[in-house]
Amino acid sequence: MNNSEFNNYELGDIKLLSGEILLSAKLAYKTYGTLNLDKNNVILLPTFYTGTHKRNEGFFGTNRAINPEKHFIISINLFGNGLSTSPSNAEKKQWGSKFPTITLWDNIKCQHELLTKNFNIEKIALVTGWSMAGCQSYQWAAQYPDMVEAILPFCASAKTSEHNFVFLEGVKAALCADPIWNNGDYSTPPTEGLKAFGRVYAGWAFSQSFFREKKYKELGFKNVEELLIDWENDHVNNWDANNLLTKLLTWQKNDISTGPIYNNNFTEALNRIKAKAILMPCSHDLYFPPEDNEFEVKHMQNAELRKFDSIWGHCVANPGNDKNFEVALDNAINDLLK
Repeated sequence: MNNSEFNNYELGDIKLLSGEILLSAKLAYKTYGTLNLDKNNVILLPTFYTGTHKRNEGFFGTNRAINPEKHFIISINLFGNGLSTSPSNAEKKQWGSKFPTITLWDNIKCQHELLTKNFNIEKIALVTGWSMAGCQSYQWAAQYPDMVEAILPFCASAKTSEHNFVFLEGVKAALCADPIWNNGDYSTPPTEGLKAFGRVYAGWAFSQSFFREKKYKELGFKNVEELLIDWENDHVNNWDANNLLTKLLTWQKNDISTGPIYNNNFTEALNRIKAKAILMPCSHDLYFPPEDNEFEVKHMQNAELRKFDSIWGHCVANPGNDKNFEVALDNAINDLLK
C-alpha cells in the first residue's frame, strides 16, 4: 500500500506494558471528513485482525450511519498489521522474532496520544469496530472512561475467552509447523505454514450451519475447496507470518482489566465503563459467542445487548456479506449517536 494513502504519527521509543521498549514506533492512520469546531463529531474505527484502514471503509459512507459528510472518522491501524510498527517494518534490532509483545493497552495508549496531541481531541462520540477492533472499543472505554461517550463492539469481547485462546493456539501451531518459519527468523516466507493457517482459520470464521447450507456459494465458491484455497491465498499474498503472530498474541492477551488501573479485576473494569454501549454479538460466532457479551452487559453501567441471528457466524460483519446485519448495525449506531 502506497504511503500517500495514509498518514504516520511518530511516537518515538515507547515503553510497553511488558516493560519492553518499542523503538521508533509509529501509528499509521487515515481520516475521513472534517473535524468540526466543537470537536464533538469524532468517530474512531480501529482495525481488526486481518484488516487495515482500507477494509474499514466498508463500514461507513454518505448513505450510512457513519457518514464522512457529518463525522470526523479516524481509522487507526493496529501495531503488527504491516502499516503501523510491525515485525516486518520495525527497527532492525526488532525485526522478526525480536519484536516485543504488544497488548491492546499499548495500542490504545498510543492511539490516545495521536488523538490528543495531534488533533487536540478531548471527546470521542463513538468507538466501534468488528472483532479485534471491537475489543479495542472496550479497551478505550475502560482505559479512558471520561473521554469515550459511546462504544459499539460487534462480534467482539472485553476479554478473550479460554476457548477463543485455544482456537488461536491451533492456527498458530499450523503456521509454526512449517520449518521455513524457523522460530520467526525466516529469509523467505513460510508459504506452507501460511496456507495451513488460512485453512484452519476458515473453519472457524463461519458457523457449522453456514457450511451445511452451502452458503459459501453466495460468495462465489462452487465448493468448500475453492473457499479454502481463497483463504490460503489471502494469507500467503497479503500477510507476513510474524505480523500475524504478533497480532495473534495481542488478541490472546485481550483483557480490559490488564494494566495498572484495574489490576486484573475484570468485573470492576466493566463497571467503570461510563460510555453508553450497545454490544452486538452474532448468534453463531465461534470466536466471540453471545455468552461473553451476556456476562459483560450485566456488569456495565449503561449497556444493551443486541444479538444478531445469522449462520454467517463471525463473518456476518464482513462488509457485503449480510445486508441485514448492515442495517442492524447502522440502526444501533444511530441510536447511540442520538
